[in-house]
Amino acid sequence: MEDEAPPKVLTPAAQRALAEAEERRAAAKAEAEKQAELGGPKGPEPTRFGDWERKGIAVDF
Repeated sequence: MEDEAPPKVLTPAAQRALAEAEERRAAAKAEAEKQAELGGPKGPEPTRFGDWERKGIAVDF
């Protein structure tokens, strides 16, 4: 096709910014995997709502 635009040329600053963003994403993903909770409650984070629920009973800390 003749109407296609040429590929964009990124400046060195843009290339560095993209590389830094990719590093931050990889670090965040590694941190999230490292902090996986074993045996924790299922569903949304209970501390977000200020209480925990066990067997249908909500208990506050």
